[in-house]
Amino acid sequence: MKTTKYNAPDQIRSGGNGMPESNRSEAAFAELERGIYAALETYSNVHRGSGHNSMVSSHLYDHARDVTLEYMGLDPKKYIVIFCSPKRTYELTSQLNPSSYQLLTSLEVGLPLGITAIAIDKKAVPKGAPSECGGGTARLVAAGWIIWHTGPDKFEAGTPAIINVIAFSKALLMLKRYGKDVFRKLPRTDLSVAELLYKDELENYAGRELLEQLRKTLIGRGLIVPTMEGRKHFVNLDNSASTRTFLPIWNAFRQALRLPEQRKQETIREVKAICSDLLGADAANYDVIFTKNTTESINLVSESLSREVDDTEPAVLISLLEHSSNDLPWRMASNNALVRLPVDADGFINLTELETNLREYNQEHKYGKKRIKVVALTGASNVLGTCNSIEKISPIVHKYGARLMVDGAQVVAHRKVEIAKNNIDYLAFSAHKVYAPFGTGVLVVKKGLLKYKPEEIRQIQTSGEDNIGGIASLGKALVLLRRIGLDVIHEEEQVLTRRALDHLSKIPGIKLFGISDQQSEKFEHKIGVIVFETKGILHNKLAEEMFRRGGIGVRYGCHCAHLLIKRLIEITPVLEQVQRFVLTVAPKTQLPGVVRVSLGIENTEADIDTLTQVLQKVVSQLKAKTDSKQKKVMAQAESNLQLQLDEFSQAALHRVYAYPR
Repeated sequence: MKTTKYNAPDQIRSGGNGMPESNRSEAAFAELERGIYAALETYSNVHRGSGHNSMVSSHLYDHARDVTLEYMGLDPKKYIVIFCSPKRTYELTSQLNPSSYQLLTSLEVGLPLGITAIAIDKKAVPKGAPSECGGGTARLVAAGWIIWHTGPDKFEAGTPAIINVIAFSKALLMLKRYGKDVFRKLPRTDLSVAELLYKDELENYAGRELLEQLRKTLIGRGLIVPTMEGRKHFVNLDNSASTRTFLPIWNAFRQALRLPEQRKQETIREVKAICSDLLGADAANYDVIFTKNTTESINLVSESLSREVDDTEPAVLISLLEHSSNDLPWRMASNNALVRLPVDADGFINLTELETNLREYNQEHKYGKKRIKVVALTGASNVLGTCNSIEKISPIVHKYGARLMVDGAQVVAHRKVEIAKNNIDYLAFSAHKVYAPFGTGVLVVKKGLLKYKPEEIRQIQTSGEDNIGGIASLGKALVLLRRIGLDVIHEEEQVLTRRALDHLSKIPGIKLFGISDQQSEKFEHKIGVIVFETKGILHNKLAEEMFRRGGIGVRYGCHCAHLLIKRLIEITPVLEQVQRFVLTVAPKTQLPGVVRVSLGIENTEADIDTLTQVLQKVVSQLKAKTDSKQKKVMAQAESNLQLQLDEFSQAALHRVYAYPR
């Protein structure tokens, strides 16, 4: 897809247009806000999904690399740009020769976005495994080997701070237009913490009434998109990948960028208190640390474990359910053995098997000096939606002297979490999964468990706290979820999940995975995530047709849970080795996978009905036999749609990056 560059005229770029300094700063910030808001209107996770929003967000994010290189005066044929948190920047650049890279931080730009752009000579990009790994860093994962991604993805573990990166690159264009100090000279707005986090036009609502009112403020609500069957309302069913945001949360983000330093520190303390309260983690016993995302949080715990020194060999127990972010970091931690617990067809672990493993390692010492130090499990599966019983798992884990780490990325926005009550030692989650897609992650950890030096802890904290907008928006999102009530959200999503399962089960040829019996006691332990395959139709083809014909955004593939997906679709060890060979010689090969529908608080029964209608039509059309004349008509329709999609994407790019005339 062709990328358009937008450059301000030279006489404007210097800021020498006679505008007073304060006015220039306000004008630049207003234009920055306009561009960020435009990006939020079509926001989605990047690169690994279908749908108009994923297409546009990917385009905007990739364009941010081009803008950055152009601003730095570097040749895109020679350099690549990797976007990092400050902590990750130090780890990556320590592997590089100083002459092989250049840095530019958002603080240098004058904005607290928590972004560092590292422009690296392509010849100097580190080989082998990345020092921070997780979601998105690997192309294919097996129990005993990994094929890493190439290019920037390999070094941007987990979901990147997509909106912050777009804001950063938009700001670079503003510097060209208004001058390099324009954001440094922006007047501060001295809002109180109460005004920032607790006051909004919806403050008099609560429960289901608040949920209904909040939906009306969804940014991008009512988006009309081109399809092969005309223009339609976009339907977002990709909430497990990332969540769109709402006006009160966006307002907290943009207002936080202008806070004076004292208010920033007050905001950080208050959002930590909000996290502690919502998650049931008392401040006397738990620390709240802000990071880049869930992946960075789990990497912190993994690295900490590798630093523990005693006369045993540490092992980590995980399950087959785990996302790459709760698998690869444990593999990479030096000398750690990985013990993998199987799950049943619905995605539940066997508690007896859990206890047997812990007893054999930690009490009976059947494996020499190896001891299971950490049991790391997902709070909710991003593939099957399964929520294993942490309240039953935790006593078993601690009975044998191990610690419990919960990957909470998929659970915090959907079900009540009780950290102290369930004696959870570590819990990690991301703001972009809880309707605040502005680049913040959270690690809640029992005091004293992280094995870092005091100066390292300060560096870790400073890295996460650089992104004050991300922290404020997270706080606002959690306040809103608390006012709605996690019980209300769970009940609403259960109704939609039941409706979806009931409708999808009646479409011929669709095979559902995981819990589908709505009368089962297990159903209560499922969030709104549904995966399926269709006999005779490739998962990517099905997802693309849902997008191209029906305007529906979903996700397809292995969902960074390769081992589980291969088990679900019965990929044998022999076929797995064939995949490895094929991917090595042909990296762009599309591998087997499943289609995922995932629900959030923006979704309604109307969305489920649209999904059903579109899926029925798509499956029927894809399976129907077509003659040469019909194929020719279809090819022309697809060609026409592609032109419309290009125009749609270019228009979105223009709204974000171009200057208004």
